[in-house]
Amino acid sequence: MATAIATVTADAGAAYLAGGTTKVDMLRIYAEASQRLVDINDLPIDHIEVQPDGALRIGAMARMNDVAMAPLVMERFPVISEALVLGASAQLRNMASMGGNMLQRTRCTYFRDAEASCNKREPGSGCDALTGVNRGHAVLGTSKHCIATHPSDVAVALTALDAVIHVQNTGGHHAYPIDDFFLLPGGTPQREHPLNHGDLITAIEVPALPVGRNSLYLKVRDRESYEFALASAACALRLENGVVAEVRLALGGVATKPWRARRAERALLGQPATRESFARAAAEEMSDAVARPMNEFKIELAQRTMVRALETLAARGDVS
Repeated sequence: MATAIATVTADAGAAYLAGGTTKVDMLRIYAEASQRLVDINDLPIDHIEVQPDGALRIGAMARMNDVAMAPLVMERFPVISEALVLGASAQLRNMASMGGNMLQRTRCTYFRDAEASCNKREPGSGCDALTGVNRGHAVLGTSKHCIATHPSDVAVALTALDAVIHVQNTGGHHAYPIDDFFLLPGGTPQREHPLNHGDLITAIEVPALPVGRNSLYLKVRDRESYEFALASAACALRLENGVVAEVRLALGGVATKPWRARRAERALLGQPATRESFARAAAEEMSDAVARPMNEFKIELAQRTMVRALETLAARGDVS
C-alpha cells in the first residue's frame, strides 16, 4: 500500500485504479486527464469485519455486491444492502469498489459534456444547468455555481448511519466523519471532498447502531431498471409505545451531497409515529429548498419519499 500511495503522490498525472467503473468513464469523456493509472486491486483492503467495539469495518476494495450480500450487512444494516442493490446493475456491482463509490462523479449532463459550461469540470466557466435542462438537479445544498446532484445511493445510507471514511497518505492515517467528507459546492464546486492528491481511502467504518436493524432504503426513479434517483431516503427508526425514540434519515437525488435530514430528525423525536408527524417533519426538512421550474416537483417528491419510508418502518411495530 505504501508503494502505491508514494507512486501516486509523487506524480501529479497519476491516479488510482480500482473497479474502474467511474474512472474509465471520466477519461473517455475528458472530464479527467490522468496520464498514469496505478492498479490497487491486489491491496489487502477488501475485508468486511466487526471491530472490537461492535463497529462494522468495510474495506475500500470490497466489491459493492459482496457488501450487499454479506450476512453481517443484511442483518445489521439492511439499509446499506438495499442501497447497494438499488444503486447499480449486477455487472457494475461485481466490479465497483466501495472506496471508488465514495469518489464517483456527478451524472450531471453538463459536467459530462465537454462543450458545456461547468464550474465543477472547469472552475470559473459558469453553470449551464442553472438555465438549462435541470429536471434531475438538486434543490438542497446548491449555490450559484453548481446545482449538480450527488450520484451515490450507498453514500446516502452511510450518511444516515454516521459512517467514518478512513484514509491513508504519506503522512499517515486520517478519519473523516462522512458528513464532513462530502463538501457542499459553495464557490468551489470542483472540490467535492477534502482528499488531496495521493490520499487513498482504505476503509469505511459504520458504528455499532442497534437501530440499524430496522432500516430501509427507498428510491424513486423514472424507471425500475438501473437509473439514478429523483429522490431517495435512507431511514432507520426505533419506536417506544408508538412514539419516535430514535430516527436517522438521509436523502439522495435532491441535494449536492448525501443529505442528512437533521431538521426532520429533530422534529420527529418524541412525536407519535403517525403520518401527520412524518409529513410535518418532511416539510420542515424541505423548507429551505431552492428549485428551478423544471425540478420544483422534487420538493414534494422528497417529502412523500420520507413519509413513505417512515411509515413503512413504523408499520413493523415498536423495536426496542
